[in-house]
Amino acid sequence: MDVLQLKQDIIAYSKTIGIDKIGFTSASIFDELKGRLIAQQQLGYQSGFEEPDIEKRTNPELLLPKARSIIAIALAYPSKLKNAPKSTKEERRGIFCRASWGQDYHTVLRDRLEKLEQFILEKMPEAKVKSMVDTGELSDRAVAQRAGIGWSGKNCSIITPEFGSYVYLGEMVTNIPLPPDAPIEDRCGTCNKCIEVCPTGALVGPGQLNSQRCIAFLTQTKGFLPEEFRAKVGNRLYGCDTCQTVCPENRGKDFHLHAEMEPDPELAKPLLKPLLHMSNKEFKEKFGHVSGSWRGKKPIQRNAIIALAHYKDKTAVPDLVKLLKEDVRPVIRGMAAWALGKIGDQAALSALEKAYEREQEEDVLKEIQKGLEMLHMQSE
Repeated sequence: MDVLQLKQDIIAYSKTIGIDKIGFTSASIFDELKGRLIAQQQLGYQSGFEEPDIEKRTNPELLLPKARSIIAIALAYPSKLKNAPKSTKEERRGIFCRASWGQDYHTVLRDRLEKLEQFILEKMPEAKVKSMVDTGELSDRAVAQRAGIGWSGKNCSIITPEFGSYVYLGEMVTNIPLPPDAPIEDRCGTCNKCIEVCPTGALVGPGQLNSQRCIAFLTQTKGFLPEEFRAKVGNRLYGCDTCQTVCPENRGKDFHLHAEMEPDPELAKPLLKPLLHMSNKEFKEKFGHVSGSWRGKKPIQRNAIIALAHYKDKTAVPDLVKLLKEDVRPVIRGMAAWALGKIGDQAALSALEKAYEREQEEDVLKEIQKGLEMLHMQSE
């Protein structure tokens, strides 16, 4: 088969199934990426969520024998929330990042890639294909950059001329030798806004991220959040968009092209207090279809407690006292104690003093002590 014609057919078909951008590159080893990954590993900058085998992340032939090409796809997602509910003094709200609005993007992109696979296999039944989205071995960004989807921005996002960085990425490795596309020229220039405004200094340099300090990563952890980051998290329940929202390339970019990606405002900006006492079943029923639910309810509830402390929401004191007294999870009890200290009133003080007498967990006792110290400082 004429591979040049096949490429054109793939591009034409991709437009009919809701793929906003498609690019092609060779399946050769990602040498530059390999060097950067080794450096990241040595510096301790990795999140731990990545594929640990750097060879698999950089050599497509280890994933598909005789791999010749990689097809990269991008789908644009909304950046603005229509009819966003207001956060009030009595009813405070948290926020999920844009990548967790609408249906889980892994599901959406897998659907598009499966359709693309079927199309290719109908044209070439003997072809071999292997698709992945985010959780696969390859680096979506490295593939997308080399395939001409966009350039790799200083904020570590792929930035497309058409949609900015508000795109989901996926790719397909194949043994078909499809003609490659040329990469796009970097347009970040001297702009350093993303690096300058990163709340925790996680962007340590252009295109270099210390994941251990990144709020997007920190909101997904399950343990006690280190105290230096708690004030920085604010009302974020999952993820962080700061390095995208300040990017000049994203100005005016807001695309509503896919029904599955349209956010429910009540899920994108949910009320905080109801989250605190939600059962596993209730959480799965309400949030199970969004990508921000993948770590379960515990990180979301912990972050909701931090958000209530951020707002100094006195109406949440009874809810936090209940958690401190009854929740079986030390992290939730401890964070509730810390939040009570931040919010500070007589009921909070009384609850912390009683909790200090009965608590057995050392980490929780430390948080109770912090809460009591904050309250004593406020009364001085």
